[in-house]
Amino acid sequence: MSNITLSAGIRQNLLSLQDTAANLTTTQEHLSTGKKVNTAFDNPTSYFTSQSLNNRASDLSSLLDSIGQAQQTLDAANNGLTSLTSLLEQALSTAQQAQQTTPTAPAATTGSVALTTVNTAGNLLINVGASTYTVAISASESVSSIEAQINGTTGLGSSGAVTASDDGSGHLVLTGNSNTTAFTVVANSESAALGVTTSATANNAVAPVSATRTTLQGNYNALLTQIDQLAGDSSYNGVNLLSGDNLKVLFNETGTSSLTISGVNFNSAGLGLSAASGTGFLDNNNITTSENAINAAITTVRAQTETFGTNSGTISTRQTFEQNMINTLQTGASNLVLADQNQESANLLTEQTQQQLEISALSIANQANQSVLKLFP
Repeated sequence: MSNITLSAGIRQNLLSLQDTAANLTTTQEHLSTGKKVNTAFDNPTSYFTSQSLNNRASDLSSLLDSIGQAQQTLDAANNGLTSLTSLLEQALSTAQQAQQTTPTAPAATTGSVALTTVNTAGNLLINVGASTYTVAISASESVSSIEAQINGTTGLGSSGAVTASDDGSGHLVLTGNSNTTAFTVVANSESAALGVTTSATANNAVAPVSATRTTLQGNYNALLTQIDQLAGDSSYNGVNLLSGDNLKVLFNETGTSSLTISGVNFNSAGLGLSAASGTGFLDNNNITTSENAINAAITTVRAQTETFGTNSGTISTRQTFEQNMINTLQTGASNLVLADQNQESANLLTEQTQQQLEISALSIANQANQSVLKLFP
């Protein structure tokens, strides 16, 4: 109604009342939403900066979940390593028990060689495993002299593989110094000339026997199977760090900060262990080889446990860092847009009081205008 003219006093009071009402509406909005910046129109800089900080906090929150899953994957691998160490220690104990058990050994291998007509010079050939020993024999040489030559030959004699003696009737007797020594006298043209009969070769050595060692060997092989199965079962969410899988953990939203955890193959073969075959545990040398391999495997597993422990510590540190960073970002975002409830409450009370005063002032101004009417009775 543009044709209505208000006095200066009324118009001033009306404008003040309108400003106060607008401020009162804004304050009530701040109190109801808890924010002093609700849209980009309120404060573009604060609004968009707050949005950016909240978005990064959201991205880091998603990464934090992924980091937590990576920690669980490492925990699964560490559990596997702990159990592998236990199985390896059991395998070592089994091998040690086997070595402490004495097999029942047959008599040492013995073979006799008939030298009835030593009437020409020649060479007597004795095979021990892959080695051949040559003993030169003179014409008409005595059995005792032949014995001395054999026992004096490097690799033979009391400090070697085969010791020579005789039966007192002109027969040379060869005896293996170990019950696992196999030897033969080679039947050749010279041996025939020396009067060595081909039927006088020594029998192959007979391996010792032990039911206890056989049982322990089976137990040892069973433990290696358990090692294979346990390594295969140490996965989490499809990732098995003990079966060669690698794990990459991202620490920031751009992927420029990360940790790659290299997996290992810790089945029995990967640890350098092999099952004992045949009568393997009846030979102390085989058991010693197995013990050395187990000790090396235990050292390897313990070293890997330390590596995974270091990785776990790194991830734990980054988890704490990410949580603190998210809190910092969210706090910073809130400081830009959140309203001070105490301040806004005080503002509301002040604006309500001011509104009442302005209404009163407007009423007084109206009454002043109405006083003119009194001049016209």
